[in-house]
Amino acid sequence: MRLMVIDGNSLMNRAFYGIRVLTTRDGRFTNAIVGFLNMMDKLKKQAEPEGIAVAFDLHAPTFRHKLYEGYKAGRHAMPEELRAQMPVIKRLLPLMGCAVLEAEGFEADDILGTLAVAASRNGDECFLATGDRDAFQLIGPRVTVLLAATRQGQPETVVMDEAALKEQYGLTPPQMIELKALMGDASDRIPGVPGVGEKTALGLVQQFGDLDTLYASLEDPSLKPAVVKKLIEGRESAYLSRTLGTIRTDAPVDTDLSHYRDLPWQREELAREMTGLELFRIMERWGLTPETAPAPADAPREERQTAAPAEPEQVLAAAKETKKLDLFWEGEEACLLAGGLTASLPLLEGSLIPLLTDGAIAKRTHDYKKLASALLAAGRTPAGFTMDTMLAVYLLDPLAKDYDPRRLFTVYGVAAPTPVEGMAALADLLEPKLREQGMDTLLREMELPLALVLAEMEQTGVPVDAPGIAAFGASLTDRIDRLQQAVWEAVGYQFNLNSPKQLAKALFEDLKLPAGKKTKSGYSTNADVLEKLKGQYPVVADLLEYRGLTKLKSTYCDGLLPLVDQDGRIRSSFNQTETRTGRISSAEPNLQNIPVRSPLGRELRRYFIAAPGCSLVDADYSQIELRVLAHMADEPTMKAAFNSGEDVHRATAAQVFGLPEEMVTPLMRSRAKAVNFGIIYGIGAHSLSEDIGVTYSEAKRYIDGYLAHYSAIAGFMDRMVKEAKEKGYAQTLFGRRRPLPELQSGNAVTRSFGERVARNAPIQGTAADIIKFAMIRVRDRLRREGLAARLILQVHDELILEAPKAEVPAVEKLLKEEMEGAASLSVALTVDVHSGPTWFDAKG
Repeated sequence: MRLMVIDGNSLMNRAFYGIRVLTTRDGRFTNAIVGFLNMMDKLKKQAEPEGIAVAFDLHAPTFRHKLYEGYKAGRHAMPEELRAQMPVIKRLLPLMGCAVLEAEGFEADDILGTLAVAASRNGDECFLATGDRDAFQLIGPRVTVLLAATRQGQPETVVMDEAALKEQYGLTPPQMIELKALMGDASDRIPGVPGVGEKTALGLVQQFGDLDTLYASLEDPSLKPAVVKKLIEGRESAYLSRTLGTIRTDAPVDTDLSHYRDLPWQREELAREMTGLELFRIMERWGLTPETAPAPADAPREERQTAAPAEPEQVLAAAKETKKLDLFWEGEEACLLAGGLTASLPLLEGSLIPLLTDGAIAKRTHDYKKLASALLAAGRTPAGFTMDTMLAVYLLDPLAKDYDPRRLFTVYGVAAPTPVEGMAALADLLEPKLREQGMDTLLREMELPLALVLAEMEQTGVPVDAPGIAAFGASLTDRIDRLQQAVWEAVGYQFNLNSPKQLAKALFEDLKLPAGKKTKSGYSTNADVLEKLKGQYPVVADLLEYRGLTKLKSTYCDGLLPLVDQDGRIRSSFNQTETRTGRISSAEPNLQNIPVRSPLGRELRRYFIAAPGCSLVDADYSQIELRVLAHMADEPTMKAAFNSGEDVHRATAAQVFGLPEEMVTPLMRSRAKAVNFGIIYGIGAHSLSEDIGVTYSEAKRYIDGYLAHYSAIAGFMDRMVKEAKEKGYAQTLFGRRRPLPELQSGNAVTRSFGERVARNAPIQGTAADIIKFAMIRVRDRLRREGLAARLILQVHDELILEAPKAEVPAVEKLLKEEMEGAASLSVALTVDVHSGPTWFDAKG
């Protein structure tokens, strides 16, 4: 038999710290569970076991604690959010055909040891899955350790057998106990021999084999007197440590391995448990369905009456009479529900379209933008949509992994015979939740109207000069080839510039450039390392330019050309539910990532053009996030600077450097700008020092000076963190929420991340809300005034329109008025507007 024994505590601990915070809608943590199950899936593929047992520690003293009171003393307590997941995984494992084993007075390691010995004795094969190297002492002819490790930040499983152990340590498995006896183990507080480290201990065990032989050979002339002295003084500690470090093989667990073979899965109960934990992706992988899931406690208690099947004409008539229609569209068919009747018919059926474009009939659907796009493509404009369950759930749960409707039905405890009835029940559940959380207005006045705006933008597309992009890409190829040749000549031979290993050898071994710390995988060649060297070494500057140009060419030249439609336009997809801050994202292609920092990157904008007879009009909010910060923090000095039209970066520089504004240099202004925007993103002195090339103490002085000058901002940031901890979420000026389970984490790094988000999410989210309102206002006014100009692109705080040349003056005026009027703040919103034949020209 082939048995796999998993150290449950070890793998749960690694999973907990290796995966970002995940929670269910009701706030239960699941990241350790998700990580553990993912690891277990990989281990099963690797070992192909016929049975699985998972061993756990009990929260009680073991024989080791009784033997030595310092054992594991001072260890941090298990974080509460991990502790809460332990009974859950123990409940899931038996449902998956895995035995859960615990033994009072023994640790999980001892259970691994007991089963490993039992397997060897019976001629069976045993795999031990753990993150603890202590298990190496258990390796044998039929026992293999699958060590969970991390390499270059990525998880991996290292297979350790007798040969691998010999190659890595030069020891046999039992000698790993002797090694620990000498060097100790700081994590378990096993003392070892004071003053003897791993290198010395390894050499001693390789030479003498075990403690007894070593202590019988203290007069050996090869031993240094200082080492002998330490060994004599630490003899008692060494033997104690050997006892503590020896894994027991007599734990009171079932050693008849046949009892672990092919235990049955309880699939229905497992699906029910996993549904409650919202582990839908893992369920899909395992072929589990959520139909048996119980409704959550907050689901509607009343029984919903099943809709009666009817002819489409009857449902349409009921919709006209009740002025209400629920519609669920997938594939070619639209499922309809009105007046207790349900039917299906093609979405673009002539009899249905008048209802979809009638603003007097209140309609609810899922993924309104997709439906709007289909109607717009048919030349019709939808109206009267009051609910999109996808957008509603996004507002309520922006951390959700996806917004697939059937998953949402399960998550919210909705069971219905047809998708449209499920969607209607979900809508009934979501509407009061949105009102309770004060976000019904966001759905009704922002997200739903915006979905139509985005659908129109997707239909319109962005005109591009495809031959120009191709020629630009060819010119980049020439420059890339020259840079590659320059690097080769500097190094003295040809090699693959895209290979980190070959590049590290060329730079740090052959050219002997100063390198960072060498890791097991070699010297790092990432951008942070190379940026520090480029000013001193031309070869590094050439290499960084090579990297930038190859990315520019592959992503934005080679990548864009296949996406140009026959009419010469690129049509990106705009997503409302991708980001956690409320920002709109762009994909296939991502036009929001067109590079603007490098001169060559900006050149790419020349190939985004206006159609013949038209111009592009570009409108960009000036420092919108800083203005939002000034308003939300009620910072009088910053507000005064903005409202008087001052250059806020220059004013900040003057205060930070203690100079009159006229003496502020461009470099000073640039550094002040980095501080201004860095504060929004929670930048620290270390990051700022690297960003602007100054010492840590200088960067700290800039930040301290900034916060002293704008005194209300520090208080505002502290208040945002405090409120987020109390409420469990950060909130924008318009009521959009960003849940912050990270603030409850016992992991200091995760908690620190949550605090940064608590500070910047209200600012970034409010700026995102303002640009959304602006897009709706601009689109609606264009329609009201009968203008032909159309929104074609949104890039963060920037809107780009395509307008007939005759309309440009009116459109420029309209854009400025509507964007500056999108929100009423105590700081004036300012918009810069320019126009031209290309995006490059219109950007100003």
